[in-house]
Amino acid sequence: MGGLYYLVHLMVVLCLGLCLSLRIQSQEDVVTAVYIVTLKQAPVIHYYNELGLESIGSRHGSTERLNRLQKPRNISRSDRQYASYLNHVHDSLLRRVLHGENYLKLYSYHYLINGFAVFVTPQQAEKLSRRHEVANVVLDFSVRTATTHTPEFLGLPRGAWIQDGGPEFAGEGIVVGFIDTGIDPTHPSFSDDNSENAYPVPAHFSGICEVTRDFPSGSCNRKLIGARHFAASAITRGIFNATQDYASPFDGDGHGTHTASIAAGNHGIPVIVAGHHFGNASGMAPRAHIAVYKALYKSFGGFAADVVAAIDQAAQDGVDIISLSITPNRRPPGIATFFNPIDMALLSAVKAGMFVVQAAGNTGPSPTSVSSFSPWIFTVGAATHDRSYNNSLVLGNNITIYGVGLAPGTEEGKMYTLVSALHVLSNGTTDENNMYVSECQDPSILNQDLIQGNLLICSYSIRFVLGLSSVKQALQTAKNLSAVGVVFYMDPYVIGFQLNPTPMGIPGVIIPSTEDSKIFLQYYNSSLERDGSSKNIVKFGAVASILGGLKANYNNPAPKVMYYSARGPDPEDSFLDDADILKPNLVAPGNCIWAAWSSLGTDSIEFQGESFAMMSGTSMAAPHVAGVAALIKQKFPGFSPSAIGSALSTTASLYDRTSGPIMAQRAYTNPDLNQSPATPFDMGNGFVNANASLDPGLIFDSSFDEFLSFLCGINGSAPVVLNYTGQSCGVSNMNGTDLNLPSITIAKLNQSKAVQRIVTNVAGNETYSVDWFAPYGVSVSVIPSHFFIASGQTQALMVVFNATLNSTTASFGMIGLFGNQGHVINIPLSVIFKISSNITNS
Repeated sequence: MGGLYYLVHLMVVLCLGLCLSLRIQSQEDVVTAVYIVTLKQAPVIHYYNELGLESIGSRHGSTERLNRLQKPRNISRSDRQYASYLNHVHDSLLRRVLHGENYLKLYSYHYLINGFAVFVTPQQAEKLSRRHEVANVVLDFSVRTATTHTPEFLGLPRGAWIQDGGPEFAGEGIVVGFIDTGIDPTHPSFSDDNSENAYPVPAHFSGICEVTRDFPSGSCNRKLIGARHFAASAITRGIFNATQDYASPFDGDGHGTHTASIAAGNHGIPVIVAGHHFGNASGMAPRAHIAVYKALYKSFGGFAADVVAAIDQAAQDGVDIISLSITPNRRPPGIATFFNPIDMALLSAVKAGMFVVQAAGNTGPSPTSVSSFSPWIFTVGAATHDRSYNNSLVLGNNITIYGVGLAPGTEEGKMYTLVSALHVLSNGTTDENNMYVSECQDPSILNQDLIQGNLLICSYSIRFVLGLSSVKQALQTAKNLSAVGVVFYMDPYVIGFQLNPTPMGIPGVIIPSTEDSKIFLQYYNSSLERDGSSKNIVKFGAVASILGGLKANYNNPAPKVMYYSARGPDPEDSFLDDADILKPNLVAPGNCIWAAWSSLGTDSIEFQGESFAMMSGTSMAAPHVAGVAALIKQKFPGFSPSAIGSALSTTASLYDRTSGPIMAQRAYTNPDLNQSPATPFDMGNGFVNANASLDPGLIFDSSFDEFLSFLCGINGSAPVVLNYTGQSCGVSNMNGTDLNLPSITIAKLNQSKAVQRIVTNVAGNETYSVDWFAPYGVSVSVIPSHFFIASGQTQALMVVFNATLNSTTASFGMIGLFGNQGHVINIPLSVIFKISSNITNS
């Protein structure tokens, strides 16, 4: 019934949106946009008794008196009374303020924030902002989307999965919600019939499966237990393309299917791409359940109004973990980055007990590029894993050139003639200025007699990067003309573009380096024999063999922070003032990740029509952590979101597989030649350690009230806090360093500062010793330096920082807590601006 109502609502939105658009187009002086309006009254999750609310019960026919205590009322997710009341308030306000005017309400938000999204003119938005009930009016903004081996690389089969009873039980009972581009329900990664054990839907989940032509009845099951889509904001803008974007939870992009399977895809699913087998795939928590909230689309990305609606619904449905492989397209304006509708809705989600994971963004490696800001959100950057696919080309002059390509090799021990597409045109002429010819996209203009049985040379130009040309089409050209294989050289105008291995059904290789491409072309051209008078080619003298790239290599030094992974420090506001918050929180595998792909996915043209794809980005890193978080939640069901984040953070690895420091790439071009040891602003606490996170020893816990106090400590924030939460700021508030986080970041150290942290023992009785090294230009002391802590007890630690010199350069240190039962807790230290005292202390 709920699904039918939702579909009817969307149809109304679509129709009204079209009508409004037609009417607005006839009034050239009127510009409409989507605004997110929040009211001062508290949403359901922050429901405090407010003056006059006792009458709501009788208004809705209930005799229940509202709780007058100064604490949230314990409202179950099935209780719709207060939500229905808020929806009525929204409609009533719009009718009163915009009486007789055109407007379109897209969503009512009532669970995590109290407000609505509405399609109005700036003048109408101004009218709404002047009402005393209205707290905030924000212009809607756009957002964007930012495996077979990673379970083994993270040690899950021999570690965390064993603790949970094997992959058949890893993550059981936990619901992971994905705000993404949807899902392909037909993929075997999301089937519920490949297990001999019972697979019940968790009782605490109340979501529905939306049914449409693209997402028919039966798409959901006991694995994929919920699916909806949210597109009202996009529809009102007239940019929603139902053919490409699908007005359903179905994934027409591929991104959402990929991320969902990384976190919670079924175990042991064969990865077959271009006819080649690349192993068996598994999610990090293969037994966990999946709920999908589609709010991003292939054609345009997404909008905050739709994302907030998706988050609000996920919270009402009862998901345990929210995974967002999305980031805003711009830094939120206002007094602080934290005060934007998405982050504030996620704050309420954390209060409701949900652990929130978000991708850091792909705007690295520059400082302050991170696009996930708030301390209640667990932000994940991207790192490599140890697997790579190496391909190479052996030339007739015994030079070996390394390349990429998930392709078979040519016949072993045999060399084949190389012919360039520019030199084998069907009309017998050459046109070296025609980029399209060199890309091998059209077989009709090439001479099959000259190509048959040879290696065809094609250029990889900027058109491939833009999606105007494709490797797949070039391979089809080669097959049509009976070529043995294809060699792609990199056009010199494609600077700094990093290639992922690309699937090829025939022998092939892409030379990713422009310098190596020059060496290759020099050999080819120097081997051509031409007629002395006509200069026509009479013989193609260059020969080569392709070794192939189907076999994985597991010897890479890893992990390594990727150049594109966004970096800290965390920007507190649009002026790039630094927050006392460490971002990212962690790095995880994000480069060259195999995972499920939508049958109609178009995000990567090279994997179109395949059931798996290899993708890279922080989008791939975040669901790795979401899956590991599901394992932690399964083992420790009473853990708060902060406790889960602490378990992940303090147990993170600081070293790569060779026992050296984790490195971070520092440049977009030639990244492996521009790298240095990673700092906390590159990798947060380090690289995710799935097995250790299930036995953290000590945890740092932060409550919703502490996050609220932190927000209240920002200058001028009291009205905004009241706007979003309905709660007033007190007199005594925190700053970022006061939050009980598993890290300490000080944006400005003015002479000295004392910082307290409180640890809770979630293991057995243990004695800890404390050691540390200080950031450069700072002295550090920790009290106590030794302590005994009983199971379930807490211990306060006082950390005192003193600036020893003046500096504007960030420096880093570490505190280590070493337990006599084997637990090791790492707390990274980051200090940016340092102002020392002119007085010498004895």
